[in-house]
Amino acid sequence: MVIKDAKFICSNTKAEQCPQTTLPEYAFIGRSNVGKSSLINMLTGRLKLAKTSSFPGKTQLINHFLINEQWYLVDLPGYGWAKVSKESREKWGKMIKYYLQNRPNLACVLVLIDSRLPPQKPDLDFMEMLGTMGVPFVLIFTKIDKQSGQKTDANIAAYMKTLEETWEELPLYMKSSSTTRQGREEVLAFIEEVNKRYQLERE
Repeated sequence: MVIKDAKFICSNTKAEQCPQTTLPEYAFIGRSNVGKSSLINMLTGRLKLAKTSSFPGKTQLINHFLINEQWYLVDLPGYGWAKVSKESREKWGKMIKYYLQNRPNLACVLVLIDSRLPPQKPDLDFMEMLGTMGVPFVLIFTKIDKQSGQKTDANIAAYMKTLEETWEELPLYMKSSSTTRQGREEVLAFIEEVNKRYQLERE
């Protein structure tokens, strides 16, 4: 997939205020400081499309970006916030859950996982919620350039082993680096393939 156009459309806090469209959309989400904004900018080839910050919890709204006039990339607030109030965590949690339950054109959720860490409870809990809600998702292991490939593979294997304890079918996963751009073509090829299936189902 060649991204020729990527533009910001809107930010809001409610699913019903999201763009009224039948175009497929892909929601990106992960724990705070997982590198979500950097990944979005790398995928789209736009250095400042999503705002990056050294402070976790920068994204606090549902942000829609229209890609190639064909699909939406949605930047969701993170979960597992360490430095925000309990009230804010609960508010963002409700907002995210409501969005996931009320977007009929949501084609897939891309759950970002820090490849440097062993399985984390917030990640596992979020995947469990998606499974319970019947929302399709895939995993993207980020920051693979920050350690050896052997360490990355070991952490991914640990995640898969943990998921095997409760999941009958394991989710698809991809590896990425916003610095080296590794994984960019794989992620975009995945989205392109889902777009084709989505369109066939609509016809």
